[in-house]
Amino acid sequence: MARSKTPLEPSTDLLSVDNETLRPLAERMRPRTLDDMVGQRRLLAPGTALRRAVESGRVHSMILWGPPGCGKTTLSLLLARYADAEFKAISAVLSGLPEVRQVLAEAAQRFASGRRTVLFVDEVHRFNKAQQDAFLPHIERGTIIFVGATTENPSFELNSALLSRCRVHVMEAVSPDDIRQALQAALDDAVHGLGGLGLQVDDAALLEIATAADGDVRRALTLLEIAAELAADEGGRITPQTLVQVLADRTRRFDKGGEQFYDQISALHKSVRSSNPDGAVYWLARMLDGGCDPSYLARRMTRMAVEDIGLADPRALQMAIDAWDTYERLGSPEGDLALAQLVIYLASTAKSNAGYRAFNAAKADVREHGTQEVPMHLRNAPTKLMKSLGYGTGYQYDHDAEGGIALDQTAFPDAMGERIYYAPVERGLEIKLKEKLDRLREARVQARRASGRED
Repeated sequence: MARSKTPLEPSTDLLSVDNETLRPLAERMRPRTLDDMVGQRRLLAPGTALRRAVESGRVHSMILWGPPGCGKTTLSLLLARYADAEFKAISAVLSGLPEVRQVLAEAAQRFASGRRTVLFVDEVHRFNKAQQDAFLPHIERGTIIFVGATTENPSFELNSALLSRCRVHVMEAVSPDDIRQALQAALDDAVHGLGGLGLQVDDAALLEIATAADGDVRRALTLLEIAAELAADEGGRITPQTLVQVLADRTRRFDKGGEQFYDQISALHKSVRSSNPDGAVYWLARMLDGGCDPSYLARRMTRMAVEDIGLADPRALQMAIDAWDTYERLGSPEGDLALAQLVIYLASTAKSNAGYRAFNAAKADVREHGTQEVPMHLRNAPTKLMKSLGYGTGYQYDHDAEGGIALDQTAFPDAMGERIYYAPVERGLEIKLKEKLDRLREARVQARRASGRED
């Protein structure tokens, strides 16, 4: 199979020069060599393993994981060009198993005649297990060079059999400075870009567009193309007023229920736990801005009030419930302020997970010790039969005991002995609880020793 050391003109409609003016700017400016790509230096800088493999034509099956507009499709096209292979693309959104089988059959015929196929599967995480498994024998035989693109974490969305046959390459959102370079290249290119329009635009305006694109090169080029169309009425100059129109409805990257969603809720929770109200309110604002359901955030913050603040400040739980109720009554945007005040308070107040740890320790004992009998003195005896069987025998009514507590009375099954699960921290209200419980626990030990119940 012949391998080309330099890229060839692509045999694919995506990079065809036909109807050039009808194609979007982002498509016309798609990089034609690795040197044309912006960003992804970690993967594609000169001398890196992946770059050496691509330039030599030794392309392997891979999963490209990264946000929209970072260059996954472009890199796949370049893989085919440098390897002098046929490029075929399918979308997991639009294609079913019959289409997959047809593409694989064509690739097998092509392989038999001595030509390889780079099969690009966009949104591969949307294929189910059976559809993903269809690629496995063809990857193993080398019939196809499989390139799957996904915006979701492959560990969660792709089956292990497919992952074991592919290398996962993580692609990053492109920085504003790198995007600005792509925009400038489009302005300078008179053949594929906007170089023939005589546009006037300064670096500050390009950087503003690049920043608004939020790591997405394709989006940045689309914004520039819109700005260029509007600039035609301004003598070819992209003015601040032009940018106001173009960037009025900018949105940030956020995927409800996806990787970014879980990363951001993790950042919010950990900012609260770290007593960083500034970080916490930032992540709350990010998630609200991205379209996260505020009721979900209210529920998560209520959990934080129980798990991370706990008995160090019991007011936090009631405040969380009140903020949740306030949001349900007011809705957005007015109710968002109640959530913001809540997250600031949760992050600022004293923290303790002692109650959380105590409950987990008790559950572990329940699992380990099984169904232990309730001690007779703790059992209720509502009938004569139960009394005759000894139910309630030996129970000491605490209110009648000195100090209001029967110190030598155990609360655990006999086979387990006394346990200590709850260990208050020396923060917030738990300082007082710790002082009281330390005294009480020591008094119980002494009382049991005096009664001969303590070893």
